[in-house]
Amino acid sequence: MSNTAGQEDSARTPAGSLAHRVPDLGALELLLAVARLGSLGGAARELGITQPAASSRIRSMERQLGVALVDRSPRGSRLTDAGALVTDWARRIVEAAEAFDAGAQALKDRRDSRLRVAASMTIAEYLLPGWLLALRAQRPDTAVSLLAGNSAAVAERLLADEADLGFVEGLSVPSGLDSAVIGHDRLIVVTAPAHPWARRRRPLAAGELAATPLILRERGSGTRQVLDAALGGLARPLIELSSTTAVKAAAVGGAGPAVLSELAVGEELAMRRLVSVPVADVSLARDLRAVWPTGHRPAGPARDLLSLTRG
Repeated sequence: MSNTAGQEDSARTPAGSLAHRVPDLGALELLLAVARLGSLGGAARELGITQPAASSRIRSMERQLGVALVDRSPRGSRLTDAGALVTDWARRIVEAAEAFDAGAQALKDRRDSRLRVAASMTIAEYLLPGWLLALRAQRPDTAVSLLAGNSAAVAERLLADEADLGFVEGLSVPSGLDSAVIGHDRLIVVTAPAHPWARRRRPLAAGELAATPLILRERGSGTRQVLDAALGGLARPLIELSSTTAVKAAAVGGAGPAVLSELAVGEELAMRRLVSVPVADVSLARDLRAVWPTGHRPAGPARDLLSLTRG
């Protein structure tokens, strides 16, 4: 193809993006209303705008397209031949936009009709029930499913798009996730009342805690992550269990000392089924976090649940 032919093709092609060459939906809806009602004033009233605004929008569309669309007279407004042709095109565009809007609304309704939550065990057992009851009061038609597991499993669920919002208890945010701190927690050492530690008067030293076999959560849990970090990875498992409830039951049964969230043992401490053992020079505090895939801020019911956790 010669350069001359290429220049001619370029001259015939309108410059700029389609959005700059095609009137917006509001203008097309106005033109359709004028065609249906035969009155610019009637079309303006139907669309909730003033007649001067409607006239201005029609003139702007005529300048944009380079043709006259409407003949105005004291008897009303009549489409020109070009206006009638543009109206036919406009109708197809508006119908397509209505179909687009209906589809987008259906997607939103489907998203808002369910919420998939993944939470580490302590949060799932002791905090989420209250948050979900509050959410149900706000969104009674939203079906909620809860997947409970350790912090590593929560991250896997979110990254596999098997959950909309997650909650973890570890020291760090798993890779690929954004987070917000929603609360704080502390791990404590507990034993059955018959254990020798229940009667000791001075706090446990870090070395003594590290040297003693303990009832522990499994690796990958937030509780285990915090304890391992506090003891330099030296925690010794007597038994490894995959739920907070199981660890607590083993401790109450006298199997040995355990390290558990303060949230999980309030009732047992009050009833003296377990005794808290003070520990010296060991940091067992941790943040509780909501997490979601990086760049995908929670929306709909997930956003509402997140706001309830900060209440």
